[in-house]
Amino acid sequence: MSKIKIILIAALCVGMLSACSAFAPTAEPTPTYITEASVPRVSIEEARVALESGAAIIVDVRSKQAYDESHIPGAINILLGEFETNINGIALDKDQWIITYCT
Repeated sequence: MSKIKIILIAALCVGMLSACSAFAPTAEPTPTYITEASVPRVSIEEARVALESGAAIIVDVRSKQAYDESHIPGAINILLGEFETNINGIALDKDQWIITYCT
């Protein structure tokens, strides 16, 4: 593989209202959007070490066909669309480092 794009899962943060605005209507939180430029990258070597040590789960987000043809040994296949539309329904330990890739 000549290049691996790494996407790490990010969480939204919501601030608390001050005590003096406790009776004011609460506004909906503004979603945080992640851009490609803002996504942290890890090297292939860092990903390999993290997988081998059990510090990370490697997730191939390509199609099942692409995954079946070739993938990083030890990687699991979860389509990118699942991360985008059903992040809470994905049965992964979200406290563990999750490294996703596509080629």
